[in-house]
Amino acid sequence: MSRATVAIVRTSPQTVVKDVIRVCELAGLKDALDPATTTILKDNITWHNLYPGVNTTPWQLEGTIRALRSAGFTDLSAVHNHTVVTLPEKGEKDLKFTPQYAAFDIPVLFNFKPEDMNWVPFKPKFRTLALHKVFPEGIRIPDYFVGKNIVHLPTVKTHSYTTYTGALKNAFGGLLNVKRHYTHTWIHETLVDLLAIGREIHSGMFAIMDGTTAGSGPGPRTVIPHDKNILLASADQVAIDAVAATLMGFNWRDLPCIALSHEHGLGIGDPEQIRIAGDEESARENWHFDVGVNLATGVGRLLWHDTPLRHLQKLFFHTPLVNVFILASELYHDRIWYRFKGRKAVKRWLNDSPWGRLFDTYPG
Repeated sequence: MSRATVAIVRTSPQTVVKDVIRVCELAGLKDALDPATTTILKDNITWHNLYPGVNTTPWQLEGTIRALRSAGFTDLSAVHNHTVVTLPEKGEKDLKFTPQYAAFDIPVLFNFKPEDMNWVPFKPKFRTLALHKVFPEGIRIPDYFVGKNIVHLPTVKTHSYTTYTGALKNAFGGLLNVKRHYTHTWIHETLVDLLAIGREIHSGMFAIMDGTTAGSGPGPRTVIPHDKNILLASADQVAIDAVAATLMGFNWRDLPCIALSHEHGLGIGDPEQIRIAGDEESARENWHFDVGVNLATGVGRLLWHDTPLRHLQKLFFHTPLVNVFILASELYHDRIWYRFKGRKAVKRWLNDSPWGRLFDTYPG
């Protein structure tokens, strides 16, 4: 029986950077990556606004950089992606990534800027489950990713379309261009395809997941934050997602992206086949998280999933009408929800949570 290792460490604001280094060591960071090539830091800017539980944290980023440097990986770069509703430049600044990259002299690249990288045709050896249907003209990937290590930096949170989101979903922005919303009807199959592509093009893959503040509810943005004080790491993208999903209260067999990845031999999804390194007691927790929808994700479900409106996708998303939905999402999330609800949650977190208070200590 094949097995995978997922490391879990319980942490505190006083020890978190050292704990990130420790969880990486327990999960075998040094053996997972090729020291002879560049290592890409793929942080998670789910939302360009500060909101607890949804974005890579500055201590997660700092600890990961220190762990890589101490393990001998000195050639590091950061890659941001663009989405129709997220501004990576704003996110990098407001989430306090910029001072970390500057302090460690790490170049920041953007997968949508031709001066940084180009999108080139790629034919996977893996028999794709969805991407060949979504992009019949051919799959394209950023040429910069080929032959390099990648370290994913997701957080532990729910998602209205995929139930949970983690390491597998973190590849979504990096390997698909701004038209990736075309894949939402087949989102689980798409994540399996992207994992297979990642395994083909990267010289090594690793993930460090932040559960210091985790998110439950209508994710990935408008979640309810919960301080959970844990960190996870693994070289197996499927295994770390399976463990995180189990902590949130979900069964891996009910999550098609995990179950299909396991079935196709792309990683280990069955917790019975996963070795826990570190705090084994934490791995037995069940947080009983709920998946919810907000106004924007509710409309998305109607249009992307198995409803009569699904047949109108090409009209809505493959024509200029898509701009109406982009503007509506931005209006709802940034100008209504964040203004009237989100900022209150952020203020409570900054004042009442030890993690919010730690965020305030990082240079902006």
